[in-house]
Amino acid sequence: MKPPVHDASARRYSGEPASVLGPNGGRKDRPRNPDLAELDHEIAGLVDRPTQELRHVWRTLHHAGPPLGLSRDLIIRGIADKLQQRAHGGPSRALQRRLQTLAGEFDRDGASFEPAVVLRTGTTLVRQWGRQAHTVLIREDGFEYEGQRYRSLTMIAERITGAHWSGPRFFGLTKRASGLSGDKADR
Repeated sequence: MKPPVHDASARRYSGEPASVLGPNGGRKDRPRNPDLAELDHEIAGLVDRPTQELRHVWRTLHHAGPPLGLSRDLIIRGIADKLQQRAHGGPSRALQRRLQTLAGEFDRDGASFEPAVVLRTGTTLVRQWGRQAHTVLIREDGFEYEGQRYRSLTMIAERITGAHWSGPRFFGLTKRASGLSGDKADR
């Protein structure tokens, strides 16, 4: 009698399901150096697996079930990430601690990681709205629009449009929502 074969490629050709967990059954997360093509094939094969099997693989790799409400797509991405970490080495413990600290600060402060645009005094912002060009001058103590001083761009955007707008977004200082295009973005 032949000894059992534990090679994933041999199982693939024998009709057995390929193990996403690798030879150690997912028990150790130490870096390995598998054939990259095989790793890519395993990750690509996740899409064809039933959701229940993906949840089982997640539990094995993460030592806990996937969070409630996590979509199938995110489960696949989480499994793929863990497999890549095991193959190539994941972030160091120090980096993990730093990321946890930053996430905690973000949750506590509600701040954004996106760097803000710094407006220099004397800069002029121009926005076309309703067939009219609207010009705002950046001052040291705020903003000037049509001879009046304002504390925020949002107040100016509201005055121009008659509706509540984010001033920085209205004047193009932040990224637009990805769903806006063409006429809707320019109004």
